[in-house]
Amino acid sequence: MKAKAVALYSGGLDSTLAIRLIQKQGIDVLALHFYTGFCITETKRRRGEKKPDGSYYMNPALKYAAKYGFKLEIVDISDGYFDVITNPKYGYGSNVNPCIDCRAYMFKKAKEIMEDIGADFVISGEVLGQRPMSQRANVMKLIEKEAGLEGLIVRPLSAKLLPPTIPEIKGIIDRDKLEAIYGRSRKRHFQLAKELGIDEFESPGGGCCYLTDENYAVKFKEALLKEGKLTKDDLVLFTVGRHFRLDSGTKVIISRNEGEGNFLRGFKNRYDYFEPVGKGAVAIAKPIGQEDLPEEDIYIIANMIARYSKTDENGKIDVLYHNKNGKILDITGYKIDDELLEGWRIKEWMLNQT
Repeated sequence: MKAKAVALYSGGLDSTLAIRLIQKQGIDVLALHFYTGFCITETKRRRGEKKPDGSYYMNPALKYAAKYGFKLEIVDISDGYFDVITNPKYGYGSNVNPCIDCRAYMFKKAKEIMEDIGADFVISGEVLGQRPMSQRANVMKLIEKEAGLEGLIVRPLSAKLLPPTIPEIKGIIDRDKLEAIYGRSRKRHFQLAKELGIDEFESPGGGCCYLTDENYAVKFKEALLKEGKLTKDDLVLFTVGRHFRLDSGTKVIISRNEGEGNFLRGFKNRYDYFEPVGKGAVAIAKPIGQEDLPEEDIYIIANMIARYSKTDENGKIDVLYHNKNGKILDITGYKIDDELLEGWRIKEWMLNQT
């Protein structure tokens, strides 16, 4: 019978090359693209946002699987991913990226699918020494053990630098036809792309995950410090809008564009919600330590809305306040002073405040 494999597929150059190398050995490959909810490109695509050149964002896995004829399955792992992010066994990277736990979790999911379809092994586009936290030989071995896939993860781009895997030992894969790439240089990647007919790909360099983003990490850490715990909503909302913490402790998120406004509007039945009568930004608010939003905060937030909206010649705008219980209040917002506003904006320095 023809050998089968499943591959972790991001749509990036590394995973595209890894799949193609295995396919060239006559092995049937199913590409798995895991949706975690934290891919920057996919999040912007789902919101309908546009790039600076006016084109829409595309999911690279969908785009390149179609271009290169890969069989693709998109797997939503976002529900179980919450615990991976908030309670990582092996800690975080430089921001709030639980790289080791993340890889182990994805490989566990890949193992389930591998067993369901009767595949022989799992493919990964990882390169030895490319990333400091998760792509060291000892850590790769640890991840395999955590996932229950010891000897069954083939990394075609660095295979010759790693111990032979079970598929290689059994002769399912010819080890001599795999690569020995090490480190961050992309020279061999580009050569290999030409050899394998890969003529289009995303610019390498990572940065797709919000959890590796410094601004996201600041919001994450600040919320944990001020509120003591995080919710699934929090993890999603850290990806959108301008974030402020008022003196009362109330958290305020204000949209930056129409796409974010539409997104925040979807939370209006779960949080206190503000919108201008006319064009402008919308906001949601989350009081901390009390059930209802303090009255003073209601007027402060209306003034914040005015700062980011089209006002009259006096800097004034009507704002509708929807509280969580469905009541609507029509209030007037006046453009707030930028210096005062900046004092509430969530930034790195807030992490040092008690």
